[in-house]
Amino acid sequence: MTGLFALEGVCASRGGRAVLSDLDLEIGKGATALIGPSGAGKSTLLRLLNRLADPDRGTVRFAGADVRDLEPLELRRRACLVPQLPALLPGSVAHNVRFGPSLCGEEADVARSLRLAGLDPSYADREGERLSVGEQQRVMLARALALEPEVLLLDEPTSALDARARAGVEATLMRLVHEHGVSAVVVTHDPAQARRLARRSIDLAPSGGGEPPRSQRRESPASQWRESPASQWREPPASQWREPPPSQRRGTPPSAS
Repeated sequence: MTGLFALEGVCASRGGRAVLSDLDLEIGKGATALIGPSGAGKSTLLRLLNRLADPDRGTVRFAGADVRDLEPLELRRRACLVPQLPALLPGSVAHNVRFGPSLCGEEADVARSLRLAGLDPSYADREGERLSVGEQQRVMLARALALEPEVLLLDEPTSALDARARAGVEATLMRLVHEHGVSAVVVTHDPAQARRLARRSIDLAPSGGGEPPRSQRRESPASQWRESPASQWREPPASQWREPPPSQRRGTPPSAS
């Protein structure tokens, strides 16, 4: 396995509660899933990888370098976080996609980024707030891809989506990994989704006695993460994955009057 991230003796807490303890872990290129119950430290670990949070103790390395020695903006460009819920900037889709590269003094290829995220370039002029949740999540993905990252850090990217939209986003992620060489670290509560998306799953379930996760962890054996043939995971045309209107989506709260 080619190392992408390495954690050495990492301890981390959240809200005054220890969630990771003496964690030794290597994450390779390709797709890796972080699974485990709520409170196991999955999202905390994800934030440690691009230094949105620092460990209480231990070392996090990216491509062999201690993340504390890397310039934070450059690290977050190379290892870009896509949060659990869409958080678009006010304005157009194009404005959102251009935002990250503009911080680096560069111009985004909006059309390419949208295509990679499974959206037609015609979305560029649409207002983000008028999109469905599934479409907004794809814009978040396009915004990350505009930075041309080496790895995407995805915090439960489909948790707010219905089954149809979830399948479309999963297909997009698999295409990015298998066809475009983008690595991904995906947080999920769903072991079945972990098997669909990732070659390797790391279980952060607490160790015996209720202690926070340590270096011992369960990983999917090779026989469980072989790639599916391309014909089984290619993304359907955009017209087939667009979400139904809000009134037809399960779990969509009624519009405020």
